[in-house]
Amino acid sequence: MPTLDLAFIRSQFPAFSEPSLRDTVFCENAGGSYTAGTVIDRLGEYYRRLKVQPYYRYPAAQEAGEWMDAAYEALAPYLGVTAEHLHFGPSSSQNAYVLAQAVRPLLRAGDEIIVTNQDHEANSGAWRRLAEFGVTVREWQVDPASGLLDPDALKALLNARTRLVAFPHCSNLLAHLNPVASICAQLRAAGVISVVDGVSYAPHGLPDVTALGADIYLFSLYKTFGPHQGLMVVRPALAAQLANQGHGFNADQPRKRLVPAGADHAQVAAARGVAEYFDALDRHHGGQADAGRQARVRALLHQADQELMQPFLDWLDTRPDVRLLGPRQAHLRAPTFALDTGVEPALLIPQLAARGILAGAGNFYAVRLLQAMGLSPARGVLRLSLVHYNSRDDVTRLTTALDALL
Repeated sequence: MPTLDLAFIRSQFPAFSEPSLRDTVFCENAGGSYTAGTVIDRLGEYYRRLKVQPYYRYPAAQEAGEWMDAAYEALAPYLGVTAEHLHFGPSSSQNAYVLAQAVRPLLRAGDEIIVTNQDHEANSGAWRRLAEFGVTVREWQVDPASGLLDPDALKALLNARTRLVAFPHCSNLLAHLNPVASICAQLRAAGVISVVDGVSYAPHGLPDVTALGADIYLFSLYKTFGPHQGLMVVRPALAAQLANQGHGFNADQPRKRLVPAGADHAQVAAARGVAEYFDALDRHHGGQADAGRQARVRALLHQADQELMQPFLDWLDTRPDVRLLGPRQAHLRAPTFALDTGVEPALLIPQLAARGILAGAGNFYAVRLLQAMGLSPARGVLRLSLVHYNSRDDVTRLTTALDALL
């Protein structure tokens, strides 16, 4: 693997040149990443030149529609699918809600769905609400000590009435990587729909959804260096079976069936900038051909994750007073660290900010997980989340600040 050129990477993100953010360490990427300059440029140009109803037969409208179409075509290869698999929506939370309503007519009283108590509430609560319509909701529960999901426990929950299982690629607190491919293969063999929440995984490399075997995969573009949109990857054959959630007269238009409010034209068009950034990242690090680009970018981001995680995990070994949620092995997790430090998490945030460390505290909508692990959702945890534009120096500044405060 080539050595990551951090100076090049940061040059692609205007936030690193912003005076108000200068000399800070951004450690709340799991709440929303910095936005790539390619996205910002596209959004600005769209609003300047193309802010019209797209697809009408005049030049600005035609170009606006072409920009939107190009976003689908550019992002699809990074997800191992074709453009017809992609559906944009306002956020992953709203997308999950819309999907649950679209699935509901396929279910009958007594049918069963399985959710977890490891999830962000978005990929749990929307499905749990289907109990109001006679659907039986079963919970795949975490181990209270580790917070991890046991695949064997899922096997015990599956039966002939199971129709759908919703689970995370990785928790937004534990960051443990669940074995998505094997779980989805098990569900596919049983004729069960798989819904995977990839919000906390996707910033570390957009996954090959086809290889994972997920029927539905959800993530947030604003956490993957893009505009404030959620993206749904849905198998076209399944999408065609789901109840139309758009206007009735648009039921025959696949891109409109799962977007009740209609697309945000400018943000969809700007989403192409995410793929353009990844393209530039690959080329700068020696990628010459289009073939294999997606895998090379995933490998670059994975390499960055490992290099950032290990020094932080090594620091944790020196702090027995700090509880880390999730595994301590770098290869088993993403670089999102939820900590129970013994200090009120909310009080640490301004103290860290005074030292140039931008972090978050709370329950992060993983209320059920914290309850299962014996932690107070009201008190929450300190969360520190890194991505590939963070540096080893950032980690040193972070651990130095924590040592001073704890």
